[in-house]
Amino acid sequence: MTRYLYLCSMQNKVLLIYTGGTIGMNRNPQTGALEPFDFEHLLQNVPELGQFDTNIATYQFVPPIDSSDMTPRLWTDLSHVIADRYDEFDGFVVLHGTDTMAYTASALSYMLENLTKPVIFTGSQLPIGQLRTDGKENLITSIEIASAKDDKGRAMVPEVGIYFGGHLLRGNRTTKQSADEFNAFETFNYPHLVDAGVNIVYHQERMLTPDWQQPMKPHFRLDNNVIIFSLFPGVREDLIRHIIHTPNLRAIVMRTFGSGNAPQSPWLLKALKEGTQNGKVIVNISQCMQGKVEMGRYDTGFHLQEAGVVSGYDSTVESAVTKLMFLQSHYDDPEKVRALMNQSIRGEITL
Repeated sequence: MTRYLYLCSMQNKVLLIYTGGTIGMNRNPQTGALEPFDFEHLLQNVPELGQFDTNIATYQFVPPIDSSDMTPRLWTDLSHVIADRYDEFDGFVVLHGTDTMAYTASALSYMLENLTKPVIFTGSQLPIGQLRTDGKENLITSIEIASAKDDKGRAMVPEVGIYFGGHLLRGNRTTKQSADEFNAFETFNYPHLVDAGVNIVYHQERMLTPDWQQPMKPHFRLDNNVIIFSLFPGVREDLIRHIIHTPNLRAIVMRTFGSGNAPQSPWLLKALKEGTQNGKVIVNISQCMQGKVEMGRYDTGFHLQEAGVVSGYDSTVESAVTKLMFLQSHYDDPEKVRALMNQSIRGEITL
């Protein structure tokens, strides 16, 4: 449902999309639990929106979605909302729960190819109606960034980002780092796109550069036959084999130690090799928050490479999973998926 709440007559137009999340919650006086309230109530808590030199329209998911319930189907719905209104607006701000925001932002970065306008995700750690809420600043600055243009009239941020705690981060590089702090997100392997203090500083050299002459190309298919598992000392052979030989499973994100290392157990390497020979794509992601997988650095990583495991470089888990979903929906050949996992298609890895 779209409502047009144009707040002034200026040219820039931003669509504010409310999916759900803490920013739009209210505390039930009887139970003390947080519950979603009507989007109009959220807007009433931010009268500052009336001061913008931007036209703001709103779209609300009904009912609001707890981000823990986010699914690929809802990512497709969100892509349709943006694609169907792409020519009508200069930018998009998506209000989303923090728990899976990095997954959704990563997915949308792949689903919106050649993005020439900002798609800014934000939310809050405290509901918008609470006195100490971080939601107002996050929302207001996100709208300002989403409507910002350069001297050529082009978007300052032509990509999917997450704005939180004074920083705009590349969506597919972001991980939630704290459940309690206002600075809830970080990109450990990529610098901030925008820093917002007294002034808003845009780091243009860090932005993606689209083909401005070509249209944005939306995608609406995802294949979620993928799983994540973490290695740990004492990991059991029968459980790993059970995962690798799961019917219909097409890809595995395997979280390894340090720079991409794993136990040199013969059974593990044999099981991984069986998986890759049977057409499964196994991507090596480090359990460390910062740094990258270098499979030739140590002997343990080299043996994984011999088993057909491909490097995820400095990808986040959220980005690797959603990239696999995207690629698998487009390519049946596992070799093609492996090749593209080793390429940066939306600025998601550093090569």
